[in-house]
Amino acid sequence: MRVLIATLGCPKNVVDSENMAAQLALAHHEIVEDPRQADVIIVNTCGFIEPARRESLEVLRELTRGKRRRQRVIAAGCLAQRWGTRLLDEVPAVDALLSTRRLDEITRLVDVLANRTSPGEPLAWLDGTLDLEKMPAPGRPFAGPSAYLKIADGCSASCSFCSIPLIKGPARSRPMEHIVAEARELVDAGAREIILIAQDITSYGADRGMEDALPELIERILRAVPELDWLRLMYAYPQRISPRLIEVMASHPQVCHYLDIPLQHGHPDVLRRMRRPHDLDKVMAQIEALRAAMPDIALRTSLIVGFPGETEAEFQTLLEFVDAIAFDWVGAFVFSPEEGTPAAEMPGQVPEEVKQARYAQLMERQQAISLRRNQEQVGRVLEMLVEGVGDGISVGRTYRDAPEIDGLILVEGEAEVGDLLPVRVTAASEYDLWGEWVAQETRRR
Repeated sequence: MRVLIATLGCPKNVVDSENMAAQLALAHHEIVEDPRQADVIIVNTCGFIEPARRESLEVLRELTRGKRRRQRVIAAGCLAQRWGTRLLDEVPAVDALLSTRRLDEITRLVDVLANRTSPGEPLAWLDGTLDLEKMPAPGRPFAGPSAYLKIADGCSASCSFCSIPLIKGPARSRPMEHIVAEARELVDAGAREIILIAQDITSYGADRGMEDALPELIERILRAVPELDWLRLMYAYPQRISPRLIEVMASHPQVCHYLDIPLQHGHPDVLRRMRRPHDLDKVMAQIEALRAAMPDIALRTSLIVGFPGETEAEFQTLLEFVDAIAFDWVGAFVFSPEEGTPAAEMPGQVPEEVKQARYAQLMERQQAISLRRNQEQVGRVLEMLVEGVGDGISVGRTYRDAPEIDGLILVEGEAEVGDLLPVRVTAASEYDLWGEWVAQETRRR
């Protein structure tokens, strides 16, 4: 069978799609990129917030409108998990639903659909528990010189605004030996950067009775693949950034001096309503410890404006918090009431126009900070991981930038995709850097 996988949503969905593709390839199905060639189309949906759900529904409607008589469409992933058969009311031409908790059964579902001579009633494979022992899959494909490596699935936090536990269930860590083996496979396949991801990487191993296991995992990966160029950490829960983790990050040159710490707000009362860590003195101490150990570290966070009950004074405190820490990057979001979460029913829902005005104000404030942080890079020589070339320009990232969410660096002259090149930064904007080659040895794959 020829199978197309369309991926929507976050990097964790990218990993799930790559894993499904690998399972299908091992079962001798062919992965294609053109819907017209596909016998089965899998849409790995996102159901996190309303705009993502709308996009998932639009893609499903578009693909089912154009499907051939024997072609089948599977709605997989987060929206299938969250809505279940309700999704069929919105897109009745879908042939099957596959939840996040049964993605390891994708090959069996494709085989079942392949044996159908007519569409029949839609299948709903929803209840179950994802078998983490089936990960990793050898030979998993990835695009470009970077690869995501998921170390856990689900989340055990009780944030009042978040639907992830409803979709994914509680946090479950993958066996450490499986993660290390997958890192070896990815580097053997050409990856120069591995990005460790989970809903909260700093809770890795807690469900298995391990305490502060992330530093050990990092060191085991680096022992297994000493030739790895960059190891990046994504989504570190505040309050779980241990002294040992900081020490490991600072002492191994392969670990990018970069950390994404989703804090969500800067006022303790809002954080209490969010059911998030609200000891901001401890957060500030952690930031200071990170910067003391790694003065060049780039820090990203996520912030929500317009949370229920957010007063103007609380919002102003958030702006002051952003000024005080001076994050390199901030992902700002307008609060979205998510069905089934406590925050959706809280009193004091903030009017939409107020939320949008606060979002604009926060972004304007952060852009000035990001510009300043980028301008501080001018004159530095940084390694650039080349991701694209064309029209006499090479485009890539430094250690300060995660794929697709942070900035880029652009240099005149065409290198090879996957090269690691020393670049002197010559100019900066709010988001991107410009540079020139430095006459040093290029590190190729």
